[in-house]
Amino acid sequence: MSKVDNREAKMKDAADLYWLAYLLTGRRDVSIDIAADAAVSRDEGEPFFAGWMRAWSRRIVIAKALAAIRDELAESARRTELARVDQSTARQPDWSLSPYLNKSRIEEALLAIDVFPRAAVVLLVFEGVRIADATALLDRDAALVRKAHAVGLREFMANLGGKDSRGVSGFSPMLALAQAH
Repeated sequence: MSKVDNREAKMKDAADLYWLAYLLTGRRDVSIDIAADAAVSRDEGEPFFAGWMRAWSRRIVIAKALAAIRDELAESARRTELARVDQSTARQPDWSLSPYLNKSRIEEALLAIDVFPRAAVVLLVFEGVRIADATALLDRDAALVRKAHAVGLREFMANLGGKDSRGVSGFSPMLALAQAH
């Protein structure tokens, strides 16, 4: 890999780490600091080690981002506990993201979700974290993380589709967006 390619790859890695932190925290300033702290230096001679370091950096970013918003997560988890999820709509239909969606539209749809359900969606759907690991990271039981996942995914789909989220009561999709800016 040339020095230019290596520099571009480092910049892409840093941008990806920033976006992950931003989706979790909803705060640009905190996310920049977290991503900068976790940025990985590439070792051109050891691709396996460099890949492992990138994966480890994602874990570090997740842990630091969740720690940075610990109080907001706790408040949001309490709101999630109180939210009612219509059981007839709790099961999510099979879906996938449209190839025509851009990054900013996905970001907007996620940031419009209250922080705890948003974190559950980011971890379980986008990062592919196992439920057991998500419960440890979010410091909540599996039932609440599953409920938050259902709430967050329903709102995410509604935000992308422009539909209301009838399956969930007690959440304002604009709450998290207003807090993020």
